[in-house]
Amino acid sequence: MSDAPTVQTAASSAAEARAADAAHTGPMLAADGTPLKKSLNRALRLQKVRALALIGPLLIFVLVTFIAPIADMLFRSVENEIVSNTLPRTTDMLAEWDAKGTEFPQEPIFEALYDDMFFAKEAKLHTRLGSRLNYELTGVSSLFRKTGRKVDDMGEVYQDQFEDLDDFWKTGENWNSLMASDGWLVAMDGWKKSDGKQPPFELREGIAEMLPATTETYVRFADFIQNQDEDNLYKKDPWAIVYSSLHADLTGQNSVASYTGPAAAELKAAAAAAPAFETVNFSEAFRDIDKDWHALDVWQTIKVYSPKYTSGYFLNAVDMQKSVDGPELRPENERIYGILFWRTIVMSVVITGSCILLGYPVAWILANLPVRQANLLLILVLLPFWTSLLVRTSAWKVMLQQEGVINDTLVWLGLVATDDRLALINNQTGTIIAMTHILLPFMILPLYSVMQTIQPSYLRAAKSLGATNWTAFWRVYFPQSIPGIGAGSILVFILAIGYYITPAIVGGTSGTFISNRIAYHISSSLNWGLGAALGAILLAAVLLLYYAYDKIVGIDNVKLG
Repeated sequence: MSDAPTVQTAASSAAEARAADAAHTGPMLAADGTPLKKSLNRALRLQKVRALALIGPLLIFVLVTFIAPIADMLFRSVENEIVSNTLPRTTDMLAEWDAKGTEFPQEPIFEALYDDMFFAKEAKLHTRLGSRLNYELTGVSSLFRKTGRKVDDMGEVYQDQFEDLDDFWKTGENWNSLMASDGWLVAMDGWKKSDGKQPPFELREGIAEMLPATTETYVRFADFIQNQDEDNLYKKDPWAIVYSSLHADLTGQNSVASYTGPAAAELKAAAAAAPAFETVNFSEAFRDIDKDWHALDVWQTIKVYSPKYTSGYFLNAVDMQKSVDGPELRPENERIYGILFWRTIVMSVVITGSCILLGYPVAWILANLPVRQANLLLILVLLPFWTSLLVRTSAWKVMLQQEGVINDTLVWLGLVATDDRLALINNQTGTIIAMTHILLPFMILPLYSVMQTIQPSYLRAAKSLGATNWTAFWRVYFPQSIPGIGAGSILVFILAIGYYITPAIVGGTSGTFISNRIAYHISSSLNWGLGAALGAILLAAVLLLYYAYDKIVGIDNVKLG
């Protein structure tokens, strides 16, 4: 009976708790009165921000030094804006030209080429464009340089006639009185460089409708003088191309008869005389500069590479080329990159194999010696890292020569005749020997770290069960060392496939890698697009081999100890 009040009290408390829960229908609150869910989300968000702040510097470093260069390389391998940006009018008009036909472009396209080449020459872009197209067609670079030196002569035909007609057309001040607004003329009156940036050029109202071609050319001229040359536009005499545009306007359908503004008399006199001027046949003028301007392959190359993005670099990287008929193989005597890619892969595999054969016994000895002796030998393994790569490679160049240390030793031992010394330099043999020596520590260290974890008792147990030394090694020890072989092979192969200093010094023509051509295009020929395409293909090949290795061996089995 004494337990009855206790049971009744407990039942009453439970009922009150249920009633309180039923009455409280809102969200669960934290100690500060905010909803518990919101408070937890805020706490998690703060934790994520702190974690991001900790890894932020490293993330930025990786993005700037690794991801961004790769992205830039991939973009350069397809970027081709220089053609369309330098020859905008020409490439637009070439879109209608039949590149597969036998007729070269007609006069309007040559006139557009004159306009584009004139401004490209002033901006010094014509040589860059020539270099770009020279990658695809030999001789185009000299063609553009030669044309840039003589393109002024075409416009000067009209300039001389306008200036002979009236001295008004000789000076920049007179041209500005015709083309510029009154407000700009007032602002430029007395302007000096010490006053700061000159006022931007402003057109006179109505001049663009009356002289459209002249206006467009003069505005481009004014923009170049003010913003690139940073010269005084008010006193600058116009370029020859401005006179060509003025002649086109005055002999076209545009009328100046109703014009009453500044220089009206001079403009009307010029309009009356312009139809009788000597004219320029731009097609013939370009042929007079160089007969190659009437060659189909030049124009076909310009049209094929006029889009802003191109697959041409990647096609060149696999011994193909773009043509008016689409991708096609290069002539057999120009196919070098396929050979280089294959040589790079095969020789990297050979170097990796030789590092395994030489490094495995060394790593086994290091792992089974007493610690004191193992540490001493490990210092000898690491010693090459303290010497410059260039010095080590140069040393091999001296040793591998026909009059070098190795051949002299073989002759002294009687293994090789004096007049029959081995050719160990400037070939694939020299590359394999030198790179095996340089990359050997990268194989030994992973093997050694893995072998240290293999218990000697396993071998003793196998032998106690009747296994021979070879069986115990092959069935017990070797399988446990495979993760070290995998790690060392990945390190050595990836390093070997990207080496270019050692093959360049000891490899000669038959022992160089694809990386040597990439370095050549980046630093010497400046064909960055092709170099980027070769690098992208090499990167894709490495990733593909890495994927295959993961499927066959399993990247999870790779251990560094």
